[in-house]
Amino acid sequence: MIAIDNVVKDYPVRGGRRRILDGISAQVRLGERLAILGRNGAGKSTLIKLIGGVEQPSGGTVERGMCLSWPIGFEGAFHHHLTGYDNVKFIARLYDRPLPDVLAFTEDFAELGTYMHMPVETYSTGMRARLAFGLSLAIDFDCYLIDEVILAGDQRFHRKCQEALFHGRADRTLIMASHAMGFVREFCTHALVLKEGRGKVFRDVDLAIQIYEAL
Repeated sequence: MIAIDNVVKDYPVRGGRRRILDGISAQVRLGERLAILGRNGAGKSTLIKLIGGVEQPSGGTVERGMCLSWPIGFEGAFHHHLTGYDNVKFIARLYDRPLPDVLAFTEDFAELGTYMHMPVETYSTGMRARLAFGLSLAIDFDCYLIDEVILAGDQRFHRKCQEALFHGRADRTLIMASHAMGFVREFCTHALVLKEGRGKVFRDVDLAIQIYEAL
């Protein structure tokens, strides 16, 4: 289980500090799928980073009882001066996975061709998303953290991502920050709605969407 308990996140600003998240609590069990909903600037991406350990909370705790992916869509997931191949090699070693298997799956899924041997800094946003998504599936996590990247790329790649994650790994946990209500309604088991730093979890996804859209 992932347990988010009274999490607070402040950032320094000129003349003081700005509170982005103020006492957020939620629990996500194995196989559940939590949507994080809120307007732009509500703290969705910040919460994803806190859950993934990319950033630390100013207060409260995040307990991770399963193996989490990095936040897919987070620009810091890769070393931009290294090639796609070198990033795959590093992450495969980091997670103690066999490089040939991880590389073969990532190359096939991401469809980057010769760009796998070029620096990630030369990639477009969509290409970085393809690499991140393919590599995360190759590592095969218990829980996937997704920040809107499911919409990266063309429609054919959208469908490929949906099939691989929502159907091929239907038993995995998912935490997704999204504005795509079709995905949320079809695939999520509950939703956390953020507003002005506060948040509430709804087990009724349709009700959560109604409240989010009213914001």
